[in-house]
Amino acid sequence: MRGPAHATARWEIGRTWDGEDLPEAERATVSAWLEGDALHVEVDAPYAGDPAPPGPPGSTPALWEHEVVELFLLGEGARYTELELGPHGHHLVLQLAGRRQVVAQGLPLRYEARIVGDRFTGRARLDAALLPPGPHRANACAIRGLGARRRFMSAWPLPGDGPDFHRLECFRPTTLGDPGGR
Repeated sequence: MRGPAHATARWEIGRTWDGEDLPEAERATVSAWLEGDALHVEVDAPYAGDPAPPGPPGSTPALWEHEVVELFLLGEGARYTELELGPHGHHLVLQLAGRRQVVAQGLPLRYEARIVGDRFTGRARLDAALLPPGPHRANACAIRGLGARRRFMSAWPLPGDGPDFHRLECFRPTTLGDPGGR
C-alpha cells in the first residue's frame, strides 16, 4: 500500500486485548486520514486463513464473528463510528450513540481487500459526514482464529474480565489531519 502525503493517524495493533505484547508477525496496522469529504483507511494485517463470511463481499452483518480488523472513532457526546474490515472484501460500518447503542448499520463504504501469503491489506473510503464531530478518540482492534484459537487484539489495552472493544474510556486522542476540525 502507498501511504498518504498528508497528516495520518496510525495505530499498531500490537497487544492482546488485555495488554500482552504480540510477536512482530502477529501485529497489524491501521492508518486513517481525512481528505476532502472522505475518511481514507488502510489496513495491513496478518491473515489467519479463517473462512470467509457467507455471501459476497460487501456490507456484512455481524462481521465481528469472523476474521476482521476494526477501527473505532469516538467523538462528542459518546457518539462513535465503527468500521470493520475483513480480508475477503467484507465490511461493516456502524454508527453508535452511547456504548453499544447502534443507531445505524450497513452504511456505505468503498472497500477493497487483498490477501498475499500470510497477510492481507485493505483500503477503504468512507463519507466523512458519517463520522461524529471531533475532537476524536480512537482504538483499533483485530479478531482472528477459530474456536479455542480465537484471538482478540487491540492497539490500547482494555482492562476487564473479557475482551470488550467498546470500552470508550480506553480510547486515546487522535488527529485525522482535517484542518476543519471535523
